[in-house]
Amino acid sequence: MSEVQPRNNWKREEIEALFALPMNDLLFQAQSIHRQEFDPNEVQISRLLSIKTGACPEDCKYCPQSARYDTGLEKERLLAMETVLTEARSAKAAGASRFCMGAAWRNPKERDMPYLKTMVEEVKALGMETCMTLGMLSAEQANELAKAGLDYYNHNLDTSPEYYGDVITTRTYQNRLDTLSNVRASGMKVCSGGIVGMGETATDRAGLIQQLANLDKHPDSVPINMLVKVEGTPFEKLDDLDPLEFVRTIAVARITMPKSRIRLSAGRENMSEELQAMCFFAGANSIFYGCKLLTTPNPEENDDMSLFKKLGLHPEQGVAATKEQDEAMLAKAAAQQDKKSAAFYDAGAL
Repeated sequence: MSEVQPRNNWKREEIEALFALPMNDLLFQAQSIHRQEFDPNEVQISRLLSIKTGACPEDCKYCPQSARYDTGLEKERLLAMETVLTEARSAKAAGASRFCMGAAWRNPKERDMPYLKTMVEEVKALGMETCMTLGMLSAEQANELAKAGLDYYNHNLDTSPEYYGDVITTRTYQNRLDTLSNVRASGMKVCSGGIVGMGETATDRAGLIQQLANLDKHPDSVPINMLVKVEGTPFEKLDDLDPLEFVRTIAVARITMPKSRIRLSAGRENMSEELQAMCFFAGANSIFYGCKLLTTPNPEENDDMSLFKKLGLHPEQGVAATKEQDEAMLAKAAAQQDKKSAAFYDAGAL
């Protein structure tokens, strides 16, 4: 099979035609492309930590961190450096190769930049890749973070341009594209994807993929999120997306962006092992793991390693966890079972 050459000129109807393929044909095409570019049994693992939680001024209708919605989330200040580094060390010990840090901001303030740059330098010193998501970035801010050694910057497009205004009104689609352009120009790698299950149409899902696949250079990482419905947000009562439509989105992302890491992100807590297995077969080869994904639940490490073993998958930098590591993770999970389940990541508890 000849090597797949990335394209940046996808038409909407071409992508819609991919979505409309019989499932077996779609998955075969996606898996065939996946095998040309990646080890089909390797999964890149990232850990995501909320370094500043809540009180975001934006009005994203899916987000419990918006100050506009009453979701019970208590705002937190930026985490102390040692707290962040403790979490990073724990993530590395559990098999993560990348440590991602997220702050609930519209954009970082200049007074925050020295602290953020030091955070990047300290995490990199642990031997991990670094990623941040801090909202919009100016060209100057992107350059500062790049010089500090930040490897990736996440800034999602969320949905299609046509549906975007039904989701967010406090920043424009072009604002998001401008941030991605600033990140790429700085030399950092781009992490950008979207959220499905927000009441969008199939055409909107095709439109999101089209926007990502037609960037001048495809994102290095493409997180595909399933909406996590949080009480108090405008999207809390939306109907669930058909799980097979989610698999189709993963497969089409793999076909249109063959060299990108396609990441299963938010929503995995509610996905069966069978659904996740289909997503891996469809071309997903990156996950976030840990007990929380910013403010929403995510599978515990031991659950992921157990699934990896069932499927014969292994983390990017090595083999799956040993028996001793599994036992340690299980003990950690057991110790938490009697604690009250929290809907949100409690930055102050670390």
